[in-house]
Parts: sequence; structure tokens; C-alpha cells
Amino acid sequence: MALSLPIYLGILAWLHLRGPSNPHFTAKTLSIVFLLGFLGYYLASLLDLMGLELISAQLERLSLFTYPFLVTLIGFLLFKQPVSRALIMSLIISYSGLWIVMSQELQLTANNVWQGVGLVLASALSFAFYVLFSRKFIKNLGSLLFTSLAMIASSIFSLAHGVVVLEWSELVISNSAWFWLGMLVLFSTVIPSFMMTEAIHRIGPAQTGVVGMLGPVFTIGLAIYLLNEPFSIMIALGVLMVLLGVMNLIIKK
Repeated sequence: MALSLPIYLGILAWLHLRGPSNPHFTAKTLSIVFLLGFLGYYLASLLDLMGLELISAQLERLSLFTYPFLVTLIGFLLFKQPVSRALIMSLIISYSGLWIVMSQELQLTANNVWQGVGLVLASALSFAFYVLFSRKFIKNLGSLLFTSLAMIASSIFSLAHGVVVLEWSELVISNSAWFWLGMLVLFSTVIPSFMMTEAIHRIGPAQTGVVGMLGPVFTIGLAIYLLNEPFSIMIALGVLMVLLGVMNLIIKK
């Protein structure tokens, strides 16, 4: 996030120089966007990575991918949006699939799986709040301005976190690590953050979730190929159930 911050500041400065200020850009809006940046990028990322230390990348991605259900449930609890039979069926299918994958990982490792999944589900809940409440501000501010502000907020929270918990004198980064950090900044942070925001703006969070179904598939394939994570017929069944449950919830005719 420290390496990402100058890029977002540069884009914010470019937006400021390019034209007149956005009429929706007020102190109240700024404070809400900063809160959304805290929830959607800092807190969600922190909890996700803490969970990833304890469970496989396959189980982490499937757990995180349940956020569309959480968006729907939050909408029901806060805005009284109706809960359909499709939601109930999707919940049963997806979380049954997640349970199958968890049980397989418990057999293989039996270490901290529950804690790891709990952290990732908490990350998914934080991201669900971000998705649910961000669309209005994306529409008013535009995806470039909103993303820059949210990610600047996330960077500030991340740096504050680092100041409190890290021993900077013990931090040693090799040349190869700098290279991979740069790749993560560009291809896993900056570019995807703008793409995700623009997708929510153009097609909405539900349809964005449909396309996002490719995420767990890519992650699982790479985890098997690059990390040599185990894969079995039962894990494949669990993955399929999670994907079918989410598809049943959010895809439209």
C-alpha cells in the first residue's frame, strides 16, 4: 500500500488539474468514502491475508467469494429487501459446498482451518458492506475519483497499522521481493481496483459478481499448479456447489 499510495495521489492530482471540482465532493462525502476505503480495502484485505496464512488459497477464495450472499442478507436486515426462495436455495448449495471443501482440508491439515475460514468470512462481510454502500458514491464521484480516494484512505490506514505493529528495523526486502511487490502493486492492486469500481458503476454489484466467478476458478487452478495444493473429486464437488449457488443467486435471465 505504501508503494501504491503515490500512484493514487498522482491520479487524484491529475483529476484535479484536468477540470472543475466535482459538486458532490464534500467533507461529508469524503469522510464516508474514507470509511468505505477502510472497510473495502484495508480491513477486508487484512482479514483475508490473516486467514490465508492459515488455510489453502483454494478454500480462502471460495470463502471470500460468498460475499454476494452477505450483500443480500445485509440488504434484508438494513433495508427490508425481501429474501427469496432462490436466496435460501443458493445459501444451502454454496455453504454445503464450502463445508465439503473445509472438511477435506480438515482431513489434510487439521490446523486452524476454522479460524482461517472465520477470518476470511469476516473479510467477505467487510467487503459486502463496501459493495453495498459504494455504488451511490461511485455514481456521484465517478469511478476514478472514488477509487483514488478510497485507496488513499486504505493506504493511510495500512501505513498507520504498520507503524504500530511492525518492527521496521527488522524489515529486509530482497531485490526479487521488490520486483514481486511492484508486480503486486500494479497488477493486483492499482489496475484491479479501478476495474472493479468501474464494473460496479456500469453493471452493478450483482452482475460484477457473475463475472467474478472466474476468480475462484483461476485461483484454484494456479494454487494447484504453482503451490502444489491438493485437489480431489470431493474438493471439485465443493467448488462446483459454491459456484452454482452464487450463480443461482445473482445471474439474471
